[in-house]
Amino acid sequence: MKFCSLGSGSGGNATLVESGETLLLIDNGFNTKHFGLRWAERCGNRPMTDISAILVTHEHGDHSRGVNPLARKHRIPVYATTGTAAGSSGFSHWQCVDPHQAFEIGDIRVEPFPVVHDAREPCQFVFVADGYRIAVVSDLGCVTPHVQTMLNDCDFLLLEANHDPEMLRNGPYPWALKKRVGGDVGHLANHQTAALLQAMPKGKLKGLIATHISEKNNCPALVKETLAPALDWPQEWIQCATQDSGFDWQTLPEAFINDITDLEPQHLDKAAQC
Repeated sequence: MKFCSLGSGSGGNATLVESGETLLLIDNGFNTKHFGLRWAERCGNRPMTDISAILVTHEHGDHSRGVNPLARKHRIPVYATTGTAAGSSGFSHWQCVDPHQAFEIGDIRVEPFPVVHDAREPCQFVFVADGYRIAVVSDLGCVTPHVQTMLNDCDFLLLEANHDPEMLRNGPYPWALKKRVGGDVGHLANHQTAALLQAMPKGKLKGLIATHISEKNNCPALVKETLAPALDWPQEWIQCATQDSGFDWQTLPEAFINDITDLEPQHLDKAAQC
């Protein structure tokens, strides 16, 4: 299984997950031109008709803006919850997702799960293939027990670390937007993401990329500084997706942190200070 991001943040989101003959696109918040440029950067001359399906987490524009144009042009099936489809004025070639029911698309098993966010019926996804489990998770204002359970058994996470509360509080957003972003139906703060990671079974997680990092209310250095201690990892093991280019293709198991079980606690403490 392999995966990449075409961009991650409030300006637009799109993630690709591939196994065998199946290529899934999770969200598309980019217009046709920008999606094409980002697709070419990651996929070269590969035809977009290779996309087996588009999965939509929720109807907000930074996740759904480009879904319908892409689906209509290439006749790609779109999977979304009923609420997400209704909030987006419908999708072309739409198929309903029950956020409590797993399903298969080609070579990939998809396990959706509901999240708390200010959208009609938002969900996120765990993908299972080749014996591995990865989750693509953003746009949730708090971590529910069900979310924690869904992520506990994952080998690799693409996980939101949206904002630093102090930067948000002192930043340029209007008060109403600050309240929304920092509220229980908004986005995860760094410390909330850290708490989720700290509650995971030790040694199970073998890779992490922080996503949906606010360009105005956060920075990669703060993300790494906050998340690394929660996992007892050195900061350099934490990767960060960007709005401009997301991140390049990662392949499992090559993307795993191979020496995670060999690093002694005292070495971890030293590495975290570097």
